[in-house]
Amino acid sequence: MAKEVHTQVTAEEIAHSFEDAAPVADVSDYAVEDWLTLAVFWLMTGCVFLQFFTRYVLNNSYAWTEEIATNCLIAVVFLGSVMCVRLSRHIQVDVLYHYLPASVARALSTFVDIVRIGFFAYAVWLMWRYTQIVAEERMVTVDLPRNMVFYAVFVAFVLMLFRSVQVFIANMRRGYSVLERPEEFHKVED
Repeated sequence: MAKEVHTQVTAEEIAHSFEDAAPVADVSDYAVEDWLTLAVFWLMTGCVFLQFFTRYVLNNSYAWTEEIATNCLIAVVFLGSVMCVRLSRHIQVDVLYHYLPASVARALSTFVDIVRIGFFAYAVWLMWRYTQIVAEERMVTVDLPRNMVFYAVFVAFVLMLFRSVQVFIANMRRGYSVLERPEEFHKVED
């Protein structure tokens, strides 16, 4: 078993470390849907905290916080999926591509892109139909339309469709996808 090594640092060295320039934050990789997902996430976090506080500190919980937090979680999951589509981060199996000839791997990767676009187009259509069926439903504990949640999921599927088309076009221009060359898509932090 390796022994831990602790380097001694003086108080003066620690004090001088605060003089170093702060690293520059790069938010250029984030898109509109990422910021929207972050906002919904913090709304959900606030509801969960309020639920915890009212239940365990005040001993009189607000029932509506659980429903709002649950609906926010649904929105976070589907809006967060848009980022996964944009960055090609959904679960994928790429081991087969290492054993196929390059032309076959390229054709299979293109087929996967087309199937993904078709899937999201079908999901958009299904979600639109579903929102029309349940348009009049209300939330249980809060007098708000439940279709707010369904429209958030619908918008997420529309954005996933849009992003999957963008990924397809980028893959065509580049000549390969993450399935064919996953090492090209790993961002190295300096």
